[in-house]
Amino acid sequence: MLETFTAETFRPLLHERFALDAGDRRVDLELVEVTESAAPGANRSAQFSIVFSGPADPILPQAIYGLEHPELGAFELFLVPIAGGRYEAVFT
Repeated sequence: MLETFTAETFRPLLHERFALDAGDRRVDLELVEVTESAAPGANRSAQFSIVFSGPADPILPQAIYGLEHPELGAFELFLVPIAGGRYEAVFT
């Protein structure tokens, strides 16, 4: 499924909620940014990144997390904390 994601997959979902499975709890994240790079990726026309905003405390460690969205269904992403309560996933 991840290989079919593009920036255009996420752009219409800006400011929508995604449920993150943190193992012992579920956390709501909001998609706040979609940034496309002009550099070509390995298997797609362009690289892109997405940024989620969530609770500032506790900060979740970088890891692969299960996410759910009503339109996309369930999928896993490698998320990296980049600032208090903000997490980034990069697609190359």
